Amino acid sequence: MGVLALLWGSTFLWIELALRALSPLQVTVARCLLGAGTLLVLCLATGRRLPRGRAVWGPVFVAAFWCNALPFALFSLGQRTVGSGLAGVLNATTPLWSLLLGLALGTERGLRPVRAGGLLLGFAGVVVIFAPWQGAGQIGWGALAIVAAAASYAVGFAYMGRHLVGRGHATLSLSSAQLVAATVLTGLSLPFDGRPPAHIAPAGLIAVVVLGIFATGITFHLTYRIIADEGATNAATVGYLLPVVSLVLGFVVLDEPFSPRAAAGMVIVLVGVGMTRRKRPPQVPLARGPRRTRPGLADPLAPRTK
Repeated sequence: MGVLALLWGSTFLWIELALRALSPLQVTVARCLLGAGTLLVLCLATGRRLPRGRAVWGPVFVAAFWCNALPFALFSLGQRTVGSGLAGVLNATTPLWSLLLGLALGTERGLRPVRAGGLLLGFAGVVVIFAPWQGAGQIGWGALAIVAAAASYAVGFAYMGRHLVGRGHATLSLSSAQLVAATVLTGLSLPFDGRPPAHIAPAGLIAVVVLGIFATGITFHLTYRIIADEGATNAATVGYLLPVVSLVLGFVVLDEPFSPRAAAGMVIVLVGVGMTRRKRPPQVPLARGPRRTRPGLADPLAPRTK
């Protein structure tokens, strides 16, 4: 979980740097292609094969749309106007969307007041970040795209948990197949980009490579492993740590301003998400009183005296 948080939290930094050389759609296709290639190499090295059959590849393409193609494109579009630190903060709403989706699907039942309050508090933190009372400001449509990407992650995680994991396929094979499907989906839209390849500076090229291999390929496989081991909702909770990583990297590497309002909104979001993850305390069985025996019969458990 810690390694995943570090790699996933750095994604927004690499996207920010990659956008200096490529268009949002080009960044999306490149990271899917490099991520798929990385996992395919790992499959060959470990003797794994891609799953076969239409019954598997159909759900793989659906999951690739919701968990890869759509959110990757929305993040690249959103970060044209939103800094990497704030993007990580907004992505922390993924667990909140997961809880709402669970309530809608009936997998989350008996929402207690603490968790309901956390849900409301988390979205209140998002409102603080957006600051609608200040007008569009620096947020605007870019931040909305990132929030939509976080919701898309929640849909993708839930779909993967219900239709792909736990069905006899290795997680490495599934994650490889899904990134291959994402590459196909995003590649089909590349002719409509309308922007020729930009002048690729060495820094931008390095950022694209790191984004694809580590922040997409390795990160996505770790996500699949956690979904298989602990479930989709628990996998979404890695979003707790992403704002810290993204804000620190954005401030240190990119010299992004550390907005007090964004920091306050981040704290509110994390507190709200933490409240939604509180489990119901286990029921402690009531202690039984001393056993009564009928008159004239000794208690068989009482110590015997001479």
